[in-house]
Amino acid sequence: MALYRHGRYVFIIFYGNEGRNFVNNKYFNKTPLALGVALAFTSTIASAQGVDSNESSKASGVVEEVVVKGIRQSLEASADVKRFDGGVVDAITAEDIGAFPDTNLAESLQRVTGVSIDRARGEGQYVTVRGFGPAFNLVTLNGRQMPTTGGADGNSRSFDFGNLAVEGVARVEVYKSGKADVPTGGIGSSINIVTTRPLEAPGFKATAAISGMNDTSTKTGSDLTPEVSFLVSNTFLDDTVGVAVTAVRQERNNGAATASVGGWRTFAGDVDNSWSGARPSEWGGIPYDQTTQVDRPLTPEERYSVPQSVGYEFAEWDRVRTNSQLTLQYAPSDKVTATVDYTYSEVELQRTFSNYSAWYNFGDVRSAWDGEQNASPLYYTEFNGGGGDFSMGAGEDATVQENKSLGFNLTWDATDQLSLEFDHHSSTAEARPDSPFGSSALLSIAAFSRNSTTTYFDRGELPVLSLDLSDPLSPDDMIVTGSVFANNYQRMEIDQSKFSGTFEFDADAFVKSVDFGIEMTEVNNRTAAAVVQRDAWGGVTQRGAIADLMTPADAAGRFSDVSGGNDPDLTTSYYTFDMSDVIARTEQLIASGDATLFQVADMGYCGTGLCPSNDYSVDRRTTEEQTAVYAQLNMGFEWGYRPVDIRLGVRYEETDVASEALAPLYSGVNWVGGNEFSAVRGETSFTQLSGSYDNLLPNLDIRVGVTEDVVARASFSKTMSRPNYLDIQGGQTIDQLLRIDGGTGQRGNPNLKPLESDNIDLSVEWYYDDASYFSAGYFHKNVTNFIGVAQFNETLFDLPHPGQGAYADEARAELGQTATSGDIYGWILANKAGSPGVDVANGLISGQPGDGLANFRVSAPVNQGEDTVDGFEINLQHTFADTGYGFIANATFVDADSSYDNFLVASQFVVTGISDSANLVGFYENDWMSIRIAYNWRDAFLAGTGQNNVGGIAPTYVAAYDQIDIGAQFTIAENLNLFIDAINVTDETTYVYGRSESQPLFVSQAGARYNVGVRYTF
Repeated sequence: MALYRHGRYVFIIFYGNEGRNFVNNKYFNKTPLALGVALAFTSTIASAQGVDSNESSKASGVVEEVVVKGIRQSLEASADVKRFDGGVVDAITAEDIGAFPDTNLAESLQRVTGVSIDRARGEGQYVTVRGFGPAFNLVTLNGRQMPTTGGADGNSRSFDFGNLAVEGVARVEVYKSGKADVPTGGIGSSINIVTTRPLEAPGFKATAAISGMNDTSTKTGSDLTPEVSFLVSNTFLDDTVGVAVTAVRQERNNGAATASVGGWRTFAGDVDNSWSGARPSEWGGIPYDQTTQVDRPLTPEERYSVPQSVGYEFAEWDRVRTNSQLTLQYAPSDKVTATVDYTYSEVELQRTFSNYSAWYNFGDVRSAWDGEQNASPLYYTEFNGGGGDFSMGAGEDATVQENKSLGFNLTWDATDQLSLEFDHHSSTAEARPDSPFGSSALLSIAAFSRNSTTTYFDRGELPVLSLDLSDPLSPDDMIVTGSVFANNYQRMEIDQSKFSGTFEFDADAFVKSVDFGIEMTEVNNRTAAAVVQRDAWGGVTQRGAIADLMTPADAAGRFSDVSGGNDPDLTTSYYTFDMSDVIARTEQLIASGDATLFQVADMGYCGTGLCPSNDYSVDRRTTEEQTAVYAQLNMGFEWGYRPVDIRLGVRYEETDVASEALAPLYSGVNWVGGNEFSAVRGETSFTQLSGSYDNLLPNLDIRVGVTEDVVARASFSKTMSRPNYLDIQGGQTIDQLLRIDGGTGQRGNPNLKPLESDNIDLSVEWYYDDASYFSAGYFHKNVTNFIGVAQFNETLFDLPHPGQGAYADEARAELGQTATSGDIYGWILANKAGSPGVDVANGLISGQPGDGLANFRVSAPVNQGEDTVDGFEINLQHTFADTGYGFIANATFVDADSSYDNFLVASQFVVTGISDSANLVGFYENDWMSIRIAYNWRDAFLAGTGQNNVGGIAPTYVAAYDQIDIGAQFTIAENLNLFIDAINVTDETTYVYGRSESQPLFVSQAGARYNVGVRYTF
């Protein structure tokens, strides 16, 4: 029995063991006995409170049911999902139609125990569950696998929650244990987004909202950007036809100030990296023997790191998000329901930015170190002799991401025991450039006036760049240097069909029901890119040629929320410019001969290299065909008056992979001198590789009703996640330069096995009130088939190697086996002039038929890693009776067997993303207002094993982060509410670092954002 009291009304549900059985009922069964007892209790309690139960029943004819709304209703619904599911699941439910708890789905999910999020532009984007990052969590929409554009490089399976608005979402479910009837792909979790269905809530319902957002981070955008949404749902013809329409349009301007260090190079203490050649007697006017390196490690057992570059960037974004959904339902009888739905989302993102930076060449002459064995500099100084470049840049670009999904669902209760369902959807996700400058653009200018460069790393989180210039900064000193323009394109298509059913047995049987189904999925993923990069960092124009296009700028105060951001030694003066204006001027100067045309392989569609290209140099296409069958037994019995429910399932899945990639073909090898051989490049063509694998994924869930309010559960399952698309690409490439013993190359491996996880979940849950419960759980994941890199010897393209041929053998016989490659090369040119393949004039010796084939040391991804991740989750959700007050407190503690060794300068296998997290949410609501204050914390974690300019031999850590968000709603008239959202009210900043916290890699200052609006519910 459950009893809820609200004012003078009491709502009672009475149920027996059958009602608690999750395999029979999603919600409580109300038997005639239960209804009679409910009537009796309602009447008795109403009378005790001075209410005439007879008059009450006469007036209404039925028992008064109190409808709980708002925060409490959301908490009750979410608790019911968790309580009555057989496995381990958490949920978030909308407080009312069109009113989700947060303004962003990812930001709502971070309140769930064990869920952490990654933010982009201050807004939730990707989710990590129990330490497993975005690529290891499957996202479905109404149970259907959703396509994704895979992040910036299109190679990940990560779903971007920033693409979906929350207004049309009714519920989000996070399944942490495996289920046979859920599509595969998530060893961290499977996250199901449930949208509004009109026949599930008959009648007319509608809501409309309009609001304005103020993002304090923007410096050039609008102070207030609009958001408009509406949702209409109605049923007709005696609730047999239903229509629901949702539309949302949101605009947002935001900015960010970021500081970055372009990688830290690490050396053993006995390695002096300062000079690669003979040391001069002086440098920059300072005798070399006066240079100092205080407290730098000197022994081979110690390590020290030096920065590659330091810079600052100031970006502005203009984002427009459009979402819409149309759902049509038809139920001609109680046994048949047909649903057609179409979901559309589009995100248009425009960016403009400016930056300034300085590059280090490791000519360190003065520094002080923190004295640690893995040392970081307190400050690092390099003398540039007055000619070092003070670089500045600007860019403007745009992308558009578009998602479409068309689905059809038919359910049929064929008999009283057999229910059948057919579901099909075709969905696409596409990201493409939306600017004449491409999806990413940068044009650099520079003044060559750096006398010395110092960065202070001991004055706070901000690396303080301090430049000593030989001349005061002047627009007359600025010249155009290098540029990068990229066009990136990603598209994923999913066609998925599922036929499933449930057969129910007698209520008193041990086996209550069996679920079964077959699912066929085809996923096509394409990633393409074209990059036009001019490495003209020495400059192409004359001084003064662009002086009139320069605008003085000052970065003072842009890092006021970051410690060290107001340091007086910080260089803050630089120039901004309009990139299109400088490009136009540069092209004019090139045409007149007053600027150098810097040649690159692809000059772009403009022919000058100052624009993007539509000729893709990277084009990867992968098709995965998946066939799955599953069966699941739902069983239940009583053990000493305690209900025990068991779910036993198995899913078998076969996957075929066909992957092709655009890659250059090679026709031969030329010996060009000494130990240098060059592969002769031919046409570019698609090369294809294929693979296949199959998986057997069992699951066992046991749920025991220890008491009426206490549930204990144990779940055992195997889950899987597929490799990213870069690892299974079909292309194979070689490095053009070879040696006498062969060359190197790279290829993908479509035959990679997916990551598999053997999972154990144990938990106890105490539901001591309708919206209050305490739960504690332990989880254990043993994950195999992590992906690393191995090398193989292969003779790609069957290329004859002139260093392994008849001419070379003759030379060795003449000169002796100790002859060097240079000796052999010279002998052939001198003694085989005019022979086939010997071009004395150009110094080329070409491989000939019959020569030994060139061997390549090919790097390819392989399955090689295994790790164990385990942890504890605790959650307390409590409401203080009918006072309106309540709170949610949860924490997750995660650990992995592997760990990163910060002393080791080599590639390492380790599970990334592992960190503890916690939430504390307090709320109050009454009949006319509600307010929620949420605190979210995530501990520091290893985000990756690579850094810019360093590669995969250096770690990237993200520092601990916390944030406070506030949401409030006020009833200002009947059905009219005023709502206010305040996100990141304390202006928290992001800090990313390397081998120690003293080695900053990225520092970001965003800001708070506020949203104020009104919502009317019809």
